[in-house]
Amino acid sequence: MYLRTLLLLLIMGATATFAIVNWSQFMTSTHLSLVFTTVEAPLGFVMLVLAGVLTVMFLTFVVYLQTSVIIETRRYAKEARAQRELAEQVETSRFTELRAFLEERLENLEGRISQWQEEVHTRMDQLDSELKSSVEQAGNTLAAYIGELEDRLEKDDEEKKSKPYLTIE
Repeated sequence: MYLRTLLLLLIMGATATFAIVNWSQFMTSTHLSLVFTTVEAPLGFVMLVLAGVLTVMFLTFVVYLQTSVIIETRRYAKEARAQRELAEQVETSRFTELRAFLEERLENLEGRISQWQEEVHTRMDQLDSELKSSVEQAGNTLAAYIGELEDRLEKDDEEKKSKPYLTIE
């Protein structure tokens, strides 16, 4: 941008120098045709004024373009900022939803775990009572067998006592 400005100023300075050096030729009057009429005026001065008007119009157009670009850039920056804030809000709400979802799932899992623990404790208590009853039944069966064996032994002892050791026949 700096190079363009420098080049434009250099060209304008050269044109101004050329006009100053040849001012007497610029101011020489001639007959000029304006299609409908003829006018006597200095051709160089008319051309210089036209060049000045075109330059002013060009600079006005450039200022208008620059202003519209700046306004457009500010509008886009504002829209981008609004979109960024919206995206951040959406991301925050997603994190909030994710947190709520995870907390709900954790509560469900905790409920299931406690339910399973209760089921396991119930089953363990049931197995414990079944084992105690089996052990007691086995103990009763064993006691019955021992009692039966004692009865047999006592019977055998009585039979042996009633029979002499040697029997001669």
